[in-house]
Amino acid sequence: MSGTFRQGDSVTQRDRFEAVYDAYYPAIHQYAARRTDSPEDTADVISETFLTAWRRIDQVPAGERALLWLYGVARRVLANQKRGASRRAVLADRLRDELAADRPGTPADLEYVRTAFDELPERDREILALACWERLTSEQIAKVVGCTAIAARTRLHRARKRLAATLERQPSSTIAMGEA
Repeated sequence: MSGTFRQGDSVTQRDRFEAVYDAYYPAIHQYAARRTDSPEDTADVISETFLTAWRRIDQVPAGERALLWLYGVARRVLANQKRGASRRAVLADRLRDELAADRPGTPADLEYVRTAFDELPERDREILALACWERLTSEQIAKVVGCTAIAARTRLHRARKRLAATLERQPSSTIAMGEA
């Protein structure tokens, strides 16, 4: 370790940490980089490892044993990182399954409405969804999308007209709507 300190030297904790950091950062960086999938994950391992060293600087062994201690810390940080990623993946899968189970199905005779809705521009879909699915008023829609109530009412009216026009162009809609 560069700048080894001798018994009796007046060394602050900061000086000791800086010496450990300067001496072993490259080794810990390589250790983490070889075991992670992204530069961000590597940076997380390095920062957690040296944060632990800073907090426990009195426990960091002297000399080259400090590197072995840092490797041990980095190894535990990596294990925690992998456990966390695994837990997040399991939770994400469970949430996807729950959301899929809770999603209302579209009856076959209303599939043409979903098709027409999907053909609309995103702006129209959002306004219609806020009005129909969330049952918001024009005033409430205005607050959500950041416009005046009059503008929201106008957008909703136009979106409904575009949806109606799209539905009229679909051949199955006249049968399903019960036109005689």
